[in-house]
Amino acid sequence: MRFNTLPEWLAWQEGLHTAEIDMGLVRVQRVAERLDLLSPAAKVLTVAGTNGKGSCVATVEAICLDQNVSVGTFTSPHLLRYNERIRLNGVEVSDKLLCESFERIDQARGDTSLTYFEFGPLAAIDIITRAGVELMVLEVGLGGRLDAVNIIDADVAVVTSIAIDHEEWLGSDISVIGHEKAGIYRPHQWAICADEQAPESVADYAHNIGAYWVAMGMSMNVSMQGDEHGEDRAWTWSGVTDDGDLLQLQDLPIPSLPLPSVAAALQAWVLLGNELPTNVATLVAGLHLSGRAEMRSFKGVELLLDVAHNPAAAELLAERLSAQPPHGRTLAVVAMMADKDRMNVLQPLIPHVADWFVAGLPQNSRAATGPQLAENLAALGQQAQVCNEVGEALQAAVDEAGEYDRVLVMGSFFTVAAALQWVQ
Repeated sequence: MRFNTLPEWLAWQEGLHTAEIDMGLVRVQRVAERLDLLSPAAKVLTVAGTNGKGSCVATVEAICLDQNVSVGTFTSPHLLRYNERIRLNGVEVSDKLLCESFERIDQARGDTSLTYFEFGPLAAIDIITRAGVELMVLEVGLGGRLDAVNIIDADVAVVTSIAIDHEEWLGSDISVIGHEKAGIYRPHQWAICADEQAPESVADYAHNIGAYWVAMGMSMNVSMQGDEHGEDRAWTWSGVTDDGDLLQLQDLPIPSLPLPSVAAALQAWVLLGNELPTNVATLVAGLHLSGRAEMRSFKGVELLLDVAHNPAAAELLAERLSAQPPHGRTLAVVAMMADKDRMNVLQPLIPHVADWFVAGLPQNSRAATGPQLAENLAALGQQAQVCNEVGEALQAAVDEAGEYDRVLVMGSFFTVAAALQWVQ
């Protein structure tokens, strides 16, 4: 074995290839073929999208666990441990399983160079295949068409949302981005789109390859009931079976995860050949995902942790803050990557935030500095307290918070991870 520990394997992977990200399937497909991974026995659900991918995966996983359907999932990035990325029946895989898989991949690749972001999906497919589960759920890391998970043909593929993000690799043309994400669709298989405002390129791609198209606002719908801020709020889901029959679920509780992603997960479950559970309302009510509108308490202060890091996610977060305001003020702790559209992420939150605490991420070379974020907020007419790191900013915000105040932590996966480490 090349290495004995997971940290050693991961550190080596980061420097193996000439580029951090090298989009394309030729190299990773070659290695997967040598490992006999390209035709898994399990049914496959692939999920792409700018936001909401992890929520869709978590919803499907929760239904599988409730219905005793064995499931393996791959998601990225992780918050605290790399092992979070690969789960078998809801349990993170061990360091041992990961190291053994990395060893098999290393042996199979020969002189083929792989990136860190290709080793992970290959290990997930390898481990999940060896576990012999009934359903494999793969989350796209970046884009869709050229992402490593797209070496596997999906029985059902979901695009949760399309917005501008990762412009360095995907560009800023929303139509092109939609086409890239639709690249996970397959001929004569189900193609779900949960974004009612998706560019036409998504539907065009599905129709051009002969995929079976199911889209929000057409075959699949979500409608809300009750007062916007009332406790009796509920929602209705409607979708289709694989025979074209209509389905509807009424009076569902509002989950902590985004409704379009939950709706798409329900639709995917049905189109994978399953019946909806009779206790689906209970399942929906219990849905949660770390770092996605996650509620915690720290020193008696309510925390809201959210990985929102692009304008579309920030808009959704702002809607949540409006719908569920605290009895007091909201104080925000923010750290972000330098390459993000920081102004348009911060702007939707301004009406909901009373005080700002900004910080850098000293261990991350891609991160914006605290002074840069303070400058962004100043341009938006806001003052901010500048801190060196997220833990310091979180402590300052908690110290400032009154009895009925809430502290929001947002801006990236790294930000929420740093906050969780500080809290724990």
